[in-house]
Amino acid sequence: MNNFIFENTTKVYFGKGGVKEYLLSLLKNYGNTVMLAYGGGSIKSNGIYDEVTAILQAAGKTVIEFSGIMSNPTYAKVQEGATLARESNVDFILAVGGGSVIDCCKIVSAQAMLKEDIWEMENFKKTYPQNFIPIGAIVTASGTGAEMNSGAVIKHEDKKIKGALFGAQARFVFLDPTYTMSVPLGQVISGAFDTLSHAMETYFGKPDTNNLSDDINEAVMRSVIRNIRIILKNPESYDARSELMWASSMAENGILKIGKITDFQAHQIEHQLGAYTNCNHGQGLAVIHPVLYRHIYKYGAERFARFAKNVWGISDKATVEQTALAGVEALADFIKEIGLPTSFTEMGISNGSDFRTIADSINITAGCCRKLTHDDIYEILNECI
Repeated sequence: MNNFIFENTTKVYFGKGGVKEYLLSLLKNYGNTVMLAYGGGSIKSNGIYDEVTAILQAAGKTVIEFSGIMSNPTYAKVQEGATLARESNVDFILAVGGGSVIDCCKIVSAQAMLKEDIWEMENFKKTYPQNFIPIGAIVTASGTGAEMNSGAVIKHEDKKIKGALFGAQARFVFLDPTYTMSVPLGQVISGAFDTLSHAMETYFGKPDTNNLSDDINEAVMRSVIRNIRIILKNPESYDARSELMWASSMAENGILKIGKITDFQAHQIEHQLGAYTNCNHGQGLAVIHPVLYRHIYKYGAERFARFAKNVWGISDKATVEQTALAGVEALADFIKEIGLPTSFTEMGISNGSDFRTIADSINITAGCCRKLTHDDIYEILNECI
């Protein structure tokens, strides 16, 4: 295992009724003006908005609403939120929604405190903000794991780049599985696959020797697979939603990454595809992963064989490579089983998409068992059709 420093400062309130029980007392620790941030308005139809605003009123807070955060949050939306936060002298940001809302608020929190452009600062100066408007989060759709880290994925439409920025990490987060009950089943499954993808992207990173992080990771992957199957049969299962919600946080709170150099090549490919097509994140990952892994499994055969045996329960084949490939195909079969798309065509992305431009703009990651080229990625994109 590599050397590491680990800290996670987000306090988690997990379970039914946590917002009603704890939010009022937590708000007393922050200033008077609260930005309430959310997406397209689903929280107004499922009752969460009324619950939260009543608590904010009881706390005597002045509420500034920042709504309309889209599923692939744009840099323009970040700047809109930062301007609103500055002009309103916001003391605290409360993000209510899924990963997109939380990601947007992380960068709003940082940009509102800066005099310079955070995109230019992080991507070109390679410096990172130190001052933030504190934020808290109430998760209503799980999968991204955004609630327990400082990273965000933002789409810069002018630059045609969808990439990572780093901002504030939530001081506290509420994970109430009942809040996910109104989320469409397809979105639940797509989010859960994003969790599985995060775990795989970490697992197939370096080093590929046995360590505790990978042992825990295998348990997380098995749990996600098991509970996706349960929830497809019983969408109202509180237990299955609880497991998927906590697995989402576990996959991205840093624990699985301890001592690892992660891969995340599939995510890099999907992000840039999203910059050009606005595709659904979890669905895009479901299409890309098997194709990518068929390209690289031979270069990490021992690790892919371990994945086959410990995650999918596959017995040893004649060779290590055959066992490794069986694991990749088990993943592909699972994607079909749970109803996620297996091609870009199913997602409405045709050969007309500019795959050459997309491939050439994709970041090549350090953790992959085989360092890909932009030509390799172009080939993978075309195979995904």
